Amino acid sequence: MPLARSRLGLLLLGALLTFLLYLLLPAAQHEPRSAGTRPDKGQRGRRAANTTARTGMAAGEPPVFYREVSAGPDVLFLHGQAFTSRTWEALGTLVLLAREGYRAVAIDLPGRTMMVATAQGRVAFLDHVLQELGMRRPVLVSPSMSGRFALPFLLVQGDQLAGFVPIAPVGTKDYAAERYRQVQTPTLILYGDRDTSLGPQALQSLRHLPRHHVAVVPDAGHACYLDKPEDFHQALLGFLNQLK
Repeated sequence: MPLARSRLGLLLLGALLTFLLYLLLPAAQHEPRSAGTRPDKGQRGRRAANTTARTGMAAGEPPVFYREVSAGPDVLFLHGQAFTSRTWEALGTLVLLAREGYRAVAIDLPGRTMMVATAQGRVAFLDHVLQELGMRRPVLVSPSMSGRFALPFLLVQGDQLAGFVPIAPVGTKDYAAERYRQVQTPTLILYGDRDTSLGPQALQSLRHLPRHHVAVVPDAGHACYLDKPEDFHQALLGFLNQLK
């Protein structure tokens, strides 16, 4: 009789432990894998220089961050004032480039802080981002507002870029033509033909870059990549292929 009671007690204890493990297991599965990593529907968010960075990859693929073989240079996407890094994710740009073998990353730019209040601060910010992401001489894609970050970086540290893709960026008139003529970074100037303000205005300044090409996206406005994504992707991939 005592032996039977002992066995019954052990069975009840085992059942209790199994129930507790069942309750705790889902919570453990939902814990983040590491600090600063955020899985998101087949994409991954990652913190770099206190900002979110996204990279495209198909489900089941290893992270593009750790691919050893790339089709060409890395590609870093900035964004316009009304947009975020998620824009390039939703547009399919990051996944498209990843499938073509490129390591493509989009970041969220910081808001108005003392750190980026000056051109020097914005250059330092991008320099830190490149170091954190381990990007060596990437192609920098800069639409609209992000020109405040990309242009001073291009003019000061253009030798750290394999290419530059300005999409009707702001701030181009802040620099003299002679400053642009000193930059040897291959550049694809992109804008929509219905962007009658910033597009042509930026072109007036950026055409002084010695190694530039111009691609005008038909029937597209200021955010030409949203209006005609296929045309935008075709122009971008054509430029990247030339840099291999």
